[in-house]
Amino acid sequence: MEIVTFYAMLAIHTNLIITMIIEPRTRGFICLTAHPEGCAKNVQNQIQYIKSKNPIEGPKKALIIGASTGFGLASRITSAFGSQAATIGIFLEKPPKPGRPASAGWYNSAAFENQAHQAGLYAKSINGDAFSKEIKQQTIDLIKKDLGQIDLVIYSLASPVRVHPETGVKHKSVLKPIGTTFTNKTVDFHTGNVSEISIGPSTQEDIENTVTVMGGEDWKLWIQALQDADALAPTVKTIAYSYIGPKLTEPVYRKGTIGKAKDHLEATAFDITKSLENIQGKAYVSVNKALVTQASSAIPVIPLYISLLYKVMKQNNVHEGCIEQIQRLFADRLYSNDPVPTDSEGRIRIDDWEMREDIQSEIKELWDNATSETLGTIGDLEGYSTDFFNLFGFKVEGVDYKQDVNEIVPIPELQE
Repeated sequence: MEIVTFYAMLAIHTNLIITMIIEPRTRGFICLTAHPEGCAKNVQNQIQYIKSKNPIEGPKKALIIGASTGFGLASRITSAFGSQAATIGIFLEKPPKPGRPASAGWYNSAAFENQAHQAGLYAKSINGDAFSKEIKQQTIDLIKKDLGQIDLVIYSLASPVRVHPETGVKHKSVLKPIGTTFTNKTVDFHTGNVSEISIGPSTQEDIENTVTVMGGEDWKLWIQALQDADALAPTVKTIAYSYIGPKLTEPVYRKGTIGKAKDHLEATAFDITKSLENIQGKAYVSVNKALVTQASSAIPVIPLYISLLYKVMKQNNVHEGCIEQIQRLFADRLYSNDPVPTDSEGRIRIDDWEMREDIQSEIKELWDNATSETLGTIGDLEGYSTDFFNLFGFKVEGVDYKQDVNEIVPIPELQE
């Protein structure tokens, strides 16, 4: 019997607290482990950043769909600690077991709730499939019971798979170009090896599946369900997150299968706004900056682009992480201007610093010169790698990773 399994069984039968040293174990762009104290420190750092800024006259009762990592987590932190909002978070995360750490999103959510409760803020979470009718109804029941109505809905799901609630069919998204094979550079950020990668063209079925998973249909279903239940406050705002990026990544991103899904998401914002006219609600898509997330790490070419982007933006003192992006979105766009400033397509552009002409011009020049030998100098591969491991609670300053930790961390107000 494996030692871990033996101690797990012992813990279950004796209520023994087993501590362990947790180290990162990676497979490609995925980290298979997460560190509870590292995740908690990460959340605390984001909270401290928000508290260091001026208060935001923002939401008071917020629902965050996809609340446990990345932009969704940053949105929950900004709502709570920037505007003193009550928050409900929806996510699908793996809980811990004796001898086996939870997913990073689980630990993030536990840390957030603990901090929110210490600050006297309402915070409850639901762990389940946000695409399902059951989780939508459970969320509505919780809103009606505790909050009555909500004034902000953040839609920040990044799942690669969706089981359609009506048909039961499982749809899988793909990251492929449309109509042609795409060939360009990419980097293995673990080794720094720059190589050429080719991605074959998608089928029509690939496009349709990706739109079904990552388009706007589920966002619209959420808003419709909330509206039908009278759970949306007058002048409610709802925001979904998108990305455009430069011409460099267009074939595999904005003009690929995922771009079709983002087009659908952005078009859906107008449909939702029309449906909310009677309560003067608005739906927006915020186009955010390229950042290291679990989703972006999976996209070929993007890690190399981000490593160059980080270098250039840091040199120009305009680099932002998730929390800085969302704080600026709330403070400078959503809750300081009426009407909210948008581009010609009706989108909020919080990627404005990334897409500056001088920034993109420098990246293009660096891209042409990027090799395994030069990337360590012309790019910020170390920054990329650190941000990647930070997602899972590793390489976080102030955490002693040589110490044993208790992997069993509950989420205080998790609704089963």
